[in-house]
Amino acid sequence: MSKYCQFIMGPAGSGKSTYCDTMYQHCSTIGRSVHVVNLDPAAEQFTYPCSIDISELITVEDVMTELDYGPNGGLLYCLEYLVQNMSWLRDKLEDHEEDYLIIDCPGQIELYTHAPVMKAIVDFLTKQMGYKIVCLYLLDANFLNEAAKFISGTLICLAAMIQFEQPHINLITKVDLLGKKAENEIMEKYYDANVEMIISELHKTTPEKFYALNEAFAQVIDDWSLVQFVPLNIQDEESIANVLAHIDNATQYGENEEPKEPIWKDEEDI
Repeated sequence: MSKYCQFIMGPAGSGKSTYCDTMYQHCSTIGRSVHVVNLDPAAEQFTYPCSIDISELITVEDVMTELDYGPNGGLLYCLEYLVQNMSWLRDKLEDHEEDYLIIDCPGQIELYTHAPVMKAIVDFLTKQMGYKIVCLYLLDANFLNEAAKFISGTLICLAAMIQFEQPHINLITKVDLLGKKAENEIMEKYYDANVEMIISELHKTTPEKFYALNEAFAQVIDDWSLVQFVPLNIQDEESIANVLAHIDNATQYGENEEPKEPIWKDEEDI
């Protein structure tokens, strides 16, 4: 039997824990057995039932106290310690081998761009534990309010996609806070990046000496052409179900059943 896992990434404040709770509730409603795993050693409270918690192994507070590290250094130390003690995670996961996993990860960006620890955890899950993983990178809708924010968010997503080399979905969270008009405007510009429009907006907000840099950033996005976004409105069951359909399509979940086609945002009005 195949084992499936969502690996939830994104900067602090992007709604990772809220997403985990929302998806846990949705999966429970449709009869899918789900367990949520917390890999953030700084987290103390959870909105979701936490089946496996890294704080049982190590916490940032302990590292800061014992080794006099700062918060970021302490968090990185905790995850490196986990990588060195994967037998602990293996033992915990063996209790949930037949269940679907959602893994809630820390928010430090460097963990998904160049630090090797999260990649090592993903490799362990896929190559040694046999999980089919989809990586989800969450950005809140504020990243789509301005061209400069969009460029930075897209480059972060692109770096994570290249780093992890796994099926990958980029989610825009908190779209329920935008309002329909604002969401439609954002959809036109950003869900599937309109590079010429983005460059034009950047030029309006930056001095001329930065024009070449603006164009270089936009060209990277255009050349790779990998990053697309799926919106998530946690107040809308249809939106949640559509995100899960994208995830199931990426992992081939329930491949013996009739698949439910995911809907891209620009298909809804066709």
